[in-house]
Amino acid sequence: MSEAPYVVFGYGSLIFKPPPHVIAQVPGFLKGYVRRFAQKSHDHRGTPENPGRAVTLVHVEDWEAFSGSDPFPHDDVVWGIAYTIDPLYASEVREYLDYREKDGYTLEQLDVHGLENGVERVVIHKAYCYVGRNDNPSFIGSEQIDALAERIWRSVGPSGRNKDYLYELVAAVRRLAPESYDSHLFALEVCFRSAHGVRFESRLTASVFTVALSRDG
Repeated sequence: MSEAPYVVFGYGSLIFKPPPHVIAQVPGFLKGYVRRFAQKSHDHRGTPENPGRAVTLVHVEDWEAFSGSDPFPHDDVVWGIAYTIDPLYASEVREYLDYREKDGYTLEQLDVHGLENGVERVVIHKAYCYVGRNDNPSFIGSEQIDALAERIWRSVGPSGRNKDYLYELVAAVRRLAPESYDSHLFALEVCFRSAHGVRFESRLTASVFTVALSRDG
């Protein structure tokens, strides 16, 4: 019996910065989870002294204990992309992703759902997904949306500006499917527009999301 394909579900930076050696990809969503900027980023979009923020998945039942500052406590669907990796490079890609997601993320297997002609079904069974569980040291929980937006605005790390992570993720989620939506991400976008006069103009050029800003800082 052949080995099951190595499929990884991306819901954060993996959406706009896919893993290598992808042979197929399909948009879809997880049920019973929220995507939140609830994870400190010490190694990518911040530093140990001034950590930025990265998104993580949290089961809705667990999020109830941390959602006091969350204006959208009833969200329960997370859109992303399921990537099938070339079997010849499965071990290499797994090592690459384990290192890339090393700051507090745990590998889990989850079913990915999709819509076909308006009918919901499981499109991928037991895709691998990197989850920042709420007992990991980098998990920070819920923050007031304005304070969170300001933290993201000013944080910078080895992988670049935290605000660029948000810009690209917002643009990527919007492009996944007509039904794809994320209240938390889009509320942060509104905060940026209000506080800093940012104008989002996402476009796809050479398979890379770029964002034009009305001002920068």
